[in-house]
Amino acid sequence: MSERHYLRPVGFVDAPFGLDGQVARLAGGLGWFSAVEIAAVAGGRIVGVELVPISDAAAAAERLGLGETWRNLVAPRAPLTLGARVVRLDQPQVVGIVNATPDSFSDGGRFAGADDAAEAGHRMAAAGAAIIDVGGESTRPGAKPVWEGDEIARVEPVIRSLAAAGAAVSIDTRKAAVMAAALAAGAAMVNDVSALTFDPRSAAAVAAAACPVVLMHHLGTPETMQAAPAYDDPVLFAVYDWLAARVAAAEAAGIARARIVVDPGLGFGKTVQHNLQLLNGLAMLHGLGCAVMVGASRKRMIGALSGEAGVDERLAGSLALALKAAGQGAQLLRVHDVPETVQALRVWRGLRDAALAPQ
Repeated sequence: MSERHYLRPVGFVDAPFGLDGQVARLAGGLGWFSAVEIAAVAGGRIVGVELVPISDAAAAAERLGLGETWRNLVAPRAPLTLGARVVRLDQPQVVGIVNATPDSFSDGGRFAGADDAAEAGHRMAAAGAAIIDVGGESTRPGAKPVWEGDEIARVEPVIRSLAAAGAAVSIDTRKAAVMAAALAAGAAMVNDVSALTFDPRSAAAVAAAACPVVLMHHLGTPETMQAAPAYDDPVLFAVYDWLAARVAAAEAAGIARARIVVDPGLGFGKTVQHNLQLLNGLAMLHGLGCAVMVGASRKRMIGALSGEAGVDERLAGSLALALKAAGQGAQLLRVHDVPETVQALRVWRGLRDAALAPQ
């Protein structure tokens, strides 16, 4: 039974001062780590774990054939270009969610009207969201597919309004026709919860547009994904391998890795335990050499951990998960509550800046 090996940054420290050769910077961001955990996986389980100090990490990675993975972990991520806007990835950025749908799990269709949805997006941009992610099809558990014509009608006027005001806009869709219409209306990034697997035309559409794309892990379809989700390997490694395959497929379709963002897909075919394991091990995903986006905002796991709190009672839990993701090096945080998350990140960033000021 052959073993597969994985590198996970661990042993995070506040600052690198006085620690030359003992710490490494994670993906060019605001985190430094002092060791890597090398996990061996075989037969659907972890069969060995070794903790390697940074001074030995590069050599250990090379011996295991993971030299490129190590270099990905410590290489900075290039900024994302969204039209005239450039989004830097050397610090966490907020992506505001605008659901132009009548059946969103999070806001109950409050922004189903184009004017209301556009105004919500304008408020998010003014509050500090770097990107506004507009969607016209709910992909919550149990959701039914929406005809692409209806989806376009929902998102197109919203995107035009936001883009005209200078906002960086992403289109949240699984369909090539919707991608094309949204990009023509002013969107400059594609966020596909199917990781370009739902529509066979989607990879070519993204490649032709030369725009950034988010590839999100999922298991099954929205109709079935939460029906007893299970994995052959521990979930962190299963998600890593699946995303690695999707990144390779996107590159083969002509999409540059520098324009690819990966998302572990919290809640998309995962139990609460799966979600927690993914968040705890999130730093491992930087080994793919792509920026990482996390969408934990208002997810059911928060309710499950807090007395079944309703969707409108999950702000504190959403902030806790956003800061956890930031601490694991996530560059993009997809959230509903933009002002609160921006404030939380400013405080987090203040703590980082204080730590990075030599005493």
